[in-house]
Amino acid sequence: MSDKVIITAALTGAATRKEQNPNVPYTPEEFADEVLKVYNSGGSIVHIHVRDPEHGAPTHEIDKIKTTIDAIRDKCPEIILNMSSAIGPWVSQEQRIRPIEVFKPEMASLNTNSMNFGIANWKTGEVPMEIVFENTFAMMIEFNGKMKENGVKPEFEVYDMGGLFNVLLIRKQGIFEEPMHFQMVFGVAGGVPYEPGMFAAIQERLPENSTYSVCGVGPNQFKANMTSVVNGGHMRVGLEDNTKMPDGELAKGSWEQVEWCVEVAKLAGREVATPDEARKILSLKKK
Repeated sequence: MSDKVIITAALTGAATRKEQNPNVPYTPEEFADEVLKVYNSGGSIVHIHVRDPEHGAPTHEIDKIKTTIDAIRDKCPEIILNMSSAIGPWVSQEQRIRPIEVFKPEMASLNTNSMNFGIANWKTGEVPMEIVFENTFAMMIEFNGKMKENGVKPEFEVYDMGGLFNVLLIRKQGIFEEPMHFQMVFGVAGGVPYEPGMFAAIQERLPENSTYSVCGVGPNQFKANMTSVVNGGHMRVGLEDNTKMPDGELAKGSWEQVEWCVEVAKLAGREVATPDEARKILSLKKK
């Protein structure tokens, strides 16, 4: 069991739009159909930023989130739901955590540091869009506490070494349930790009017995995941992070990237975990 690899699909994020890839889901029906395809392709977890079905913007509105979450749970009850506690830009602290309290998914993201967060042209250095992504120590403590109250396992999103050391500092208070689970995020403008040395630096400092996955923005996605799978980690792909396949063609959906993960896992000599196996590996409280 310990050598099985968990595949997560992040379906939309807060920024990816149909103009970039028409397979980005907006409506509850599109989300549910995509989740079932991800499950049938070998995915165990889906990471969800719900969209307003009318215009595709990320939403914090509970009724709209409910419609999408219900559609997913009805169509694919086996899948593990990992909901975002970021949601999108200009959403208040209360609006970010409230859906986690209401819907009580098995997992939710917990971001680890305040940072510049931008969309950049890595060739020219231009940053046409950016926000300051606020994640203070107090917010991390509060979000973790609310997740614990509702039986939700935090996935600690680590964009750079500072975020990891923030978690390690707060961990001394004894407030986190262990074993912990981390997500290394490579390639955000304001964080760190994927490099083998950066992956190793983060990996070797993770708490003992913790688990980890990786994701990467754009071209970081595939090489970061290949590094993770051969080093005992787990994999996250999806249109949130990258709209294309390794050959440069638009992905037919997050599920097609999941199929790529399955093939890479085979080459690495690792079996793909089912959702129930993933629950055991991550010490989740099944609901």
